[in-house]
Amino acid sequence: MSLVLDKVSMHVGGHTHIEQVSLTLERGSLNVLLGPTLSGKTSLMRLMAGLDKPTAGRVLVDGRDVTGVHVRQRSVAMVYQQFINYPSLTVYENIASPLRVARRPKAEIDRKVREAARLLKLEPYLDRTPMHLSGGQQQRTAIARALVKDAQLVLLDEPLANLDYKLREELREELPKIFAASGAVFVYATTEPAEALLLRGNTATLWEGRLAQFGRTPDVYRRPANITSARVFSDPPLNTMRVHKRGAQVVLDTGDTEAARGVLAGLPDDTYTVGFRADHLYLRRPDAEAIAVTGTVAVSEITGSESFVHVDVPRADGGSDRWVAVSRGVLDVEPGERIEVFIDPRRVFAFGHDGALAAAPPLAVAA
Repeated sequence: MSLVLDKVSMHVGGHTHIEQVSLTLERGSLNVLLGPTLSGKTSLMRLMAGLDKPTAGRVLVDGRDVTGVHVRQRSVAMVYQQFINYPSLTVYENIASPLRVARRPKAEIDRKVREAARLLKLEPYLDRTPMHLSGGQQQRTAIARALVKDAQLVLLDEPLANLDYKLREELREELPKIFAASGAVFVYATTEPAEALLLRGNTATLWEGRLAQFGRTPDVYRRPANITSARVFSDPPLNTMRVHKRGAQVVLDTGDTEAARGVLAGLPDDTYTVGFRADHLYLRRPDAEAIAVTGTVAVSEITGSESFVHVDVPRADGGSDRWVAVSRGVLDVEPGERIEVFIDPRRVFAFGHDGALAAAPPLAVAA
């Protein structure tokens, strides 16, 4: 099947939940809805499923207008972050329930239940009821029930959030394979850019109920269409700075003047917002082309394998910007310490006055 959202909007009590979103999701595709809390991911899924009716726009399935058609009349399976299981049924019967409702043959039910249980590491728990399971085991049961249903549209709303790290990594690897083989349209909501990159497929970046960009996940990450999409797809947050291009030079918001190099070299004279991710802000000079900026350490976080250094960078107008740099290993810096950080002009995005992308790194260096 194909699913098309045609300029759908949803307004509730004077509040905008979704505004003019258009998307086309193809058969057999994995589509990630990426955005922070309250960006509209769950609202959009409810419109796709038929749980809610849009206040404007249409929902089409295989070219047929199903706007307002109830979820019970659609081939939909949905898994929420907060798992929902039948408390009186065993894990086996929870997973089998949609197949029994569909009156599938007994042998087919048993085969599909056991395949799903094996994939989701539930084989030892098939005879238990949900009250005798951990939260992660209950969530896996809900995911298994959705997978065996063979629905044409499968919606997963942050389904791995309650699982332990190891199992999340295993399922992130396995789920795309299942999605590709099923022929269904899969929609997966997450707040985590890293999860979107691991799942690949397509990604829609959402902000305050609006669609910022939709495309192949690597393309959206490497070439954000606008500054909103770049911010949604950056964790830690995107670092930004205004620059003024003047011929062969750029004047930074810090008041410093630098040669226009890298991405900035080919831009017409104008004022731009430059964005760069935390792993492209360096604490040691990467090469002679790097732009050096002096700031003050605000916070230093050490995770063991990496150090996250938050730096306050003063602007010429008397304000300041907070940037985050990621460095491998343990970096011994203290709050209040003056520090130089370095920007690689080949690895920055430039956005115009309207927020649209004006220039981006070549794909060879954009990762």
